Amino acid sequence: MKKIYALFITTMLFLSACNADLLDIDNPNEATTETFWKTEADAQAGINACYSALYKEGTWMRWLSFRYDLTSDEGLSTSPWIELANWTHFNYTNYNFYEGNNIHWEHFYMAIYRTNQVLKFVPEIDFDATKKEQILAQAHFMRALWYFQINLLWEKAPIITEPTDAGYVPVESSEEQIWEQIESDLTTAANVLPESWDAANLGRATKGAAKALLAKAYMQQHKYTQAKTELEWLISKEGSLYGLIDNWVNNFTHLDENNIEGVFEIQFDDTNKGGTGNNASMATGFQRTQFYAPNGIGWADGKARRWVVDEFLKEKRADGKNDTRLYYSVLYRDYLKDFPDGDEMYYSVNTNTGWDEKGWGNDCYIRKYGTSYYRDREDYFAPNNYRIIRYADVLLSYAECIIETGGTTAQAAEYVDKIRVRAGLNKLSESTYASSLSSKDAFLKRLQMERALELCFEGWRWADLKRWGLLDSEAGLNELRSRDEDFNNFVLGKHNRLPIPQIEIDNSEGGLTQNPKY
Repeated sequence: MKKIYALFITTMLFLSACNADLLDIDNPNEATTETFWKTEADAQAGINACYSALYKEGTWMRWLSFRYDLTSDEGLSTSPWIELANWTHFNYTNYNFYEGNNIHWEHFYMAIYRTNQVLKFVPEIDFDATKKEQILAQAHFMRALWYFQINLLWEKAPIITEPTDAGYVPVESSEEQIWEQIESDLTTAANVLPESWDAANLGRATKGAAKALLAKAYMQQHKYTQAKTELEWLISKEGSLYGLIDNWVNNFTHLDENNIEGVFEIQFDDTNKGGTGNNASMATGFQRTQFYAPNGIGWADGKARRWVVDEFLKEKRADGKNDTRLYYSVLYRDYLKDFPDGDEMYYSVNTNTGWDEKGWGNDCYIRKYGTSYYRDREDYFAPNNYRIIRYADVLLSYAECIIETGGTTAQAAEYVDKIRVRAGLNKLSESTYASSLSSKDAFLKRLQMERALELCFEGWRWADLKRWGLLDSEAGLNELRSRDEDFNNFVLGKHNRLPIPQIEIDNSEGGLTQNPKY
């Protein structure tokens, strides 16, 4: 599938924005909309182009992690690029800051445009009906994936379901309307997509991926009953389609990709080492690792909050040792004291002798998804797949749905315990946190921390904080401030969403309005 993602179409996906007759000349070397959508191969190239949108800096490839990891309470940025760092500190002055705002809007809608072309033109092509339905279902899934991010970031935006040209004038849709579109797309996708693909197509969206994302959409709206139903399908496939792998860290390396724990993964690869333009030689590597690695290895723009380390260290495993998820998630000064069997070498640095030499001080660095296990330094071309949804997340989400729909803490703990036992910890009922089973509220508060420990720096913390209402009250903000001083800058009713890019408002002819308090 990694090779398939690179086989995409570029200029033929875009309609001409110019009406001048002089410029209305077809390039014989490039397909146009009118000449392209004719064959099954064209349909396949079209859906591959939808996946290739994942190889853009505005997605999880690079900048989206700054919003989801570093703006949440689990991370921070001390980047010397002041505007970049400020964007994670809720200090927004330039609403057109490209890397923090406009790039997401641009790349998401570019991706949506590609899905809309598939949904518009593929039905008109004559080929095998089952293959056609599966291509269309994949486009529905990918469109929903992007609208999901739009709702998390801005909470309102245009809903576009047809290919548009330069004359398009946006019409604003509400958060609720966007959720409805997401639900519709994912329901359509889940009804058609296969449970799995053959080896040549690993990485394409599956029925389980659609149901898991649909469950997440329901959960963000507190529709826990509907979410629970979708998750039950994945739970029923445990042991066949889905499960937890024994070696937890391989969820973040390139050594065991597309395994039973990966529900949906971005298929990154380091084969192409060029730019991220729209051509067959575009880079398809995971770039976040370059920005999170320590100084001298990467840029150190993204770091972990110390509370994450301290929270891991509060509980020993059943064998009396520290939780190795900490070792593989965060690098910090005393990690070899806590993990005496750990490797003193981190990339090319001996952490016993070189820590202070590198000026790392008391900083905590995000280790998850790093590539120190096989090379000496980072670059923009890491080969690790990014797991957008893991089965571990499904289990923890299911536990949340159980307790939110009237189930008992014991019933919900069964699914949390699967995660804990895999990590070598005791079951909740036999642990330091046994009191969390005493009530719904106590269990939910513990579940919030269990999610943080298992899923830190995997891009879901911001959505979690929004869902749990921690961004909606002074009490919630005080909890976050106790872990992350950046939340002292947070303004209620404002910073739970980004400002709409000002250029989009200026060009909308009144169709878009700015978010409240901006």
